[in-house]
Amino acid sequence: MANITLGGTPVETSGNLPSIGSQTPDFKLVATDLSIKTLEDFKGYSLVLNIFPSVNTGVCAASVRHFNTKASQLENTKVLCISRDLPFAQDQFCAAEGLEDVVMLSDFKTGAFGKDYGLIMVSGAFDALLSRSIIIVDTNGKVIYTEQVPETGQEPNYKAALEAL
Repeated sequence: MANITLGGTPVETSGNLPSIGSQTPDFKLVATDLSIKTLEDFKGYSLVLNIFPSVNTGVCAASVRHFNTKASQLENTKVLCISRDLPFAQDQFCAAEGLEDVVMLSDFKTGAFGKDYGLIMVSGAFDALLSRSIIIVDTNGKVIYTEQVPETGQEPNYKAALEAL
């Protein structure tokens, strides 16, 4: 279990991020059109997994906006923004913000993604939501960078994440 904070209060997570050099665990996540997306759907692309508690919070929204701005500049790369928000909320957010270069995915059905990736907050006010994390995956499906933000209210290190690509 990782130990992070939310507003300075300690929070535990369900596990640890996948290790660098490991094969990325498969997933089944729900897209905004309610289709199921798996790792196979993104085969051959480098991936930025931008994971956060809820797009309806300021820092989470900022990370989606930031990666949307950068996504169109990244060659052979997909930015997957993953939360437990309902796909309808994710779609409405992107429509209202005019965001078209990120792929919004939800772990609302089973929470399996959060469990498999060790990201579920298991204590604190955001219990059952995903912790703010970045995972970079190369075109061969290997994890090449991870960051679990130590204070949930802080933004990730965008520069380090993008440099890992």
